[in-house]
Amino acid sequence: MSARMIVLSLMLGSIGVVPDVSGQTREEKVREDRRKVEAEGFWIYNNLPLAFDTAKKNGKPILVVLRCIPCEECVKLDDELVEQDPVIRPLLDKFVCARVVSTNGLDLSLFQFDTDQSFAVFFLNADKTIYGRFGTRSHRTEWFGDVSLKGLASSMQGALQLHAGYPDNASSLSAKRGPKPDVASPELYPSLKDKFTDSLNYQGNVVKSCIHCHQIGDAQRDAYRVAGKPLPESLLFPYPHPKALGLILDPDQRATVKDVESGTPAAQAGFKAGDTIESINRQPLLSIADVQWALHQTPASGAQLIASVSRDGQAKEIKLSLGEGWRQADDISWRVSSWGLRRMTTGGILLEPATPEQRQAAGVAEGEMALHAKHVGQYGAHAAAKRAGVKNGDILIAFDGRNDLIREADIFRHGMQDLKPGQRVPITISRAGKRIQLQLPMQK
Repeated sequence: MSARMIVLSLMLGSIGVVPDVSGQTREEKVREDRRKVEAEGFWIYNNLPLAFDTAKKNGKPILVVLRCIPCEECVKLDDELVEQDPVIRPLLDKFVCARVVSTNGLDLSLFQFDTDQSFAVFFLNADKTIYGRFGTRSHRTEWFGDVSLKGLASSMQGALQLHAGYPDNASSLSAKRGPKPDVASPELYPSLKDKFTDSLNYQGNVVKSCIHCHQIGDAQRDAYRVAGKPLPESLLFPYPHPKALGLILDPDQRATVKDVESGTPAAQAGFKAGDTIESINRQPLLSIADVQWALHQTPASGAQLIASVSRDGQAKEIKLSLGEGWRQADDISWRVSSWGLRRMTTGGILLEPATPEQRQAAGVAEGEMALHAKHVGQYGAHAAAKRAGVKNGDILIAFDGRNDLIREADIFRHGMQDLKPGQRVPITISRAGKRIQLQLPMQK
């Protein structure tokens, strides 16, 4: 297999995109993907036990790419980006490489990641120690500010360095694994257990038998909603992106500061452009995803992170203080999970900030709530707002008696933490300059 095809297989396949073959159904594409990968023999396909056994025998670290079987909605990286990094292939040869194409039966005590991502990469030891993660996303379709092949290569080199220093560095890697999950594997979640098993069904419809990454997050949120419990901020605002704190990292590096936005927690802490963040809370970093992992494990009520930074060849310690509700600064509107949150809290309305013109027409002052109904769902539970009387183009100016819910995410938070399914919430909309009172049902 050529180096270019290996890279294409990793980046396009990992993102969930299979080159389009005219006339093939999605089911046929899935089966062809398996046939090709197994025939080429480079990747261990959907067999993690074999990957770990192989690594125990040859002493190599393991590179696991988690990706759902062909996702038609995902966006591939540009071929130019793929071709510009020829070091990937020799680096791959230093790993035991495994591709996992569904999350059925996945060990959730080991593989914990942002389930709204379209792909995730893990670097591990054969004893299941995690060296680090790769794979970040902060926009529905644009990847280039978050991942690159140069960044992947840098992460792989860092993983090899950690592997060479193992087990002497084991204590610094202990926090790379998270707490015990609610269930051992995805198909055991209540909303999934009657629909899926712990493996793909290649004897029947393999596509329908697959548990996709985002379904894990959906199942976690559904469990809280059905039980009538407030949704923790770690599930509502998962894996906060560093830029939510004002920290813009270079996607071509492991964790190098590209810019710092003024007036943000990162600026107040003293981060500067050019800083290389070596570790956070003693955890070595291989990528932006590792920074997100450290942030994800940080309490929502505020905490302090200790970053070890290299600046102009000098080691420096930076203390990053996170205040109350710090997670809420992150943008979650791009996430697949926002689809379910809209069903539960807005009855299927896709909301965006009103323009100054729309705000003026609605008679809403600057700083008060004004959210434009870009789209109102038309079917099923996502049509609840439509049935309540909401129309495309309406301006939402009050929700449950509040006009301080400035973003769609603020409504998600209020709906998921303060309200329960079955409640009917008063809302006020502005339509053609007229204010209308409606009742919106909260749903499971």
